[in-house]
Amino acid sequence: MLSFEITPEEQAELDKALHDALNPLASALRSRASGLPEDRMWEADPVEVTLSVLAAWKVMDAEVKRLTAIAAGTAGSYGASYEQMGAVWGITRQGARKKWPDAVSRPATTAARTSSPLELCGGTAELTQEPSSGGWRWTGKGADGTQGEADAGTSYATKEEAAAHAGAFLKEHTVIRA
Repeated sequence: MLSFEITPEEQAELDKALHDALNPLASALRSRASGLPEDRMWEADPVEVTLSVLAAWKVMDAEVKRLTAIAAGTAGSYGASYEQMGAVWGITRQGARKKWPDAVSRPATTAARTSSPLELCGGTAELTQEPSSGGWRWTGKGADGTQGEADAGTSYATKEEAAAHAGAFLKEHTVIRA
């Protein structure tokens, strides 16, 4: 794993760059709040000046969070996992998923949409996920040869719920031998 610590020289350069970026923003915020020209910001009451600087840091913090989310989304679009992003950020995979919930997309594949056949009571059923709604449906053939499927317009919230309905159908259509 790479180390993302910075040297003291890099820290000093970063501090200077951030302060250089912050000063115009703090001056603009202070000018709007006080009505003073931006070039006279530092002549104001020290408490007011420092509060303007604090307000500017808050704006910068929000912007850094926004840009960080964009960077995480970009990394995810190139195939980075939540585990990798978490490692870089110094948090767990779960923490990265919570911090950037949409950064890693999980495209539905054909394998994810259709499960292997459900075999029960001598019959079989196929569970499928509808790409448009994400709901689950089933079609099946009982051991007695009866064809069945989920009622028209009915889809289930989970694959397990669809499997339960398919299983009930298969149970009703078993072959009873005397």
